[in-house]
This record gives sequence, C-alpha cells and structure tokens, in this order.
Amino acid sequence: MISRLPKWVESGAFVLALIAGYVNAVGLLGFEHQPVSHVSGTATQVGVGLLNASMQQTLNLISVLVAFLGGAAVSGYLLHDSTLKLGRHYDTALYCEAGLLIIGAWLLLSHSFYGHLFASAACGLQNALATKYSGAVIRTTHLTGIFTDLGIMLGSAIRGEAFDKRKARLFLCIIVGFIVGGTCGAWYFRMWLFYALFVPAGMCIVLALVYRHYVNKQASGIKNTA
Repeated sequence: MISRLPKWVESGAFVLALIAGYVNAVGLLGFEHQPVSHVSGTATQVGVGLLNASMQQTLNLISVLVAFLGGAAVSGYLLHDSTLKLGRHYDTALYCEAGLLIIGAWLLLSHSFYGHLFASAACGLQNALATKYSGAVIRTTHLTGIFTDLGIMLGSAIRGEAFDKRKARLFLCIIVGFIVGGTCGAWYFRMWLFYALFVPAGMCIVLALVYRHYVNKQASGIKNTA
C-alpha cells in the first residue's frame, strides 16, 4: 500500500514538482516559448511542424524530446531499480540536475537554443527520479497522470471503494508544488530573465545535501542500535 512510503516522500515530491513547474515557466516565457518539463505538447508540435513549420524548427523540437530522453537515461543509469529506498544515488542525480540547469541558464543567457536542451534533460532526469512503489507512480514534471489517477480514485470512492488519503495527499502535494513553482518561475523570470534558473539549480543542491544528511543520520542510528 501507499502507506508504506516513507514520510519524507510528500515533502520531496512537493519540492521536485515546484522545481519542475519553475523550470517549465521559464522555458515558456523564454525567447523560444518552449515547454521543457513534459513531452506530450512538444511531440504534438513535432507532428504539426512536419506539415507547417520549417525543417530547422522541427529538428529543434525533436532535439528537445531526445534531450528529455537522455536525462531520463542518466537517471536510469544512476538508479538501478524501481524501489524507493534510502542509500540510492538520489543526491548524485540531483547534483547532475543542478549542473544541467546551470549550463542551460548560461546558454540561454547567450541566446542559444541549446539551453532548452539542457533544461529539458534536467527535467527528464528528475522525472525518472520518481519511482513506482507500492502501486504509486510518482511523476513530478507534469500533471496529466496525477490528475488522471486522482480522478480514478474519486470515481472509485463514489462507487464505494476505500479512498486512499495518503495517496491523495501525495498527489495534491505534487499539484500544488507544480503550480507554485510556475508562479515563482514567472515571477523571477520577470526580474532576472534566465538567471532565474540558478534558483532551481540551488534548490537541487540543497535538496541533495539534505537527503545525504538524512541518509547518514539514519545509517548512524542503525549502527548505534546494533
């Protein structure tokens, strides 16, 4: 059951969703107005572009998809299975995400489209951080699946099935985090333009440090009780 998830999952999911919403807002407000935290819209743009857009524009869109895939592949290399547990390389993946965002910010400040690729790779890496655990698929860079699962839960509850409050709370944390992140991203983009991407990069670093401290503390507690 979802109740087996560790208590820190809601907080972590909220922060990760906030980061994704923030980065996506910056991408949408940037000079290419390109979403980077999900691929459904971009894939649709590729399909439309094959008929109506220039070949270069279509290739740019395809490259965003490939970058997202590449970021997810990095996460897949670092995280070896689908079980959510302490001690895995979550902090390493978060440091990688921070690095991708910093490089993306630098390129976007130089008016280079390649900055979108690094931002998209960062989101792909982060989305793959979320794992399938006890029947819950946790995705933090887009909300389509979250709203779908929440709707299914509500429909099942109306039919008389038990409503999983813990799962619903987790989904609501992701939804609220993504929306708050979008608001923050739009706000800071107005003031700092693409320098705003340094904020989520810093958040990734802080989150990685907090996670490593928590892992070390838990390991120390186990040793002391042994």
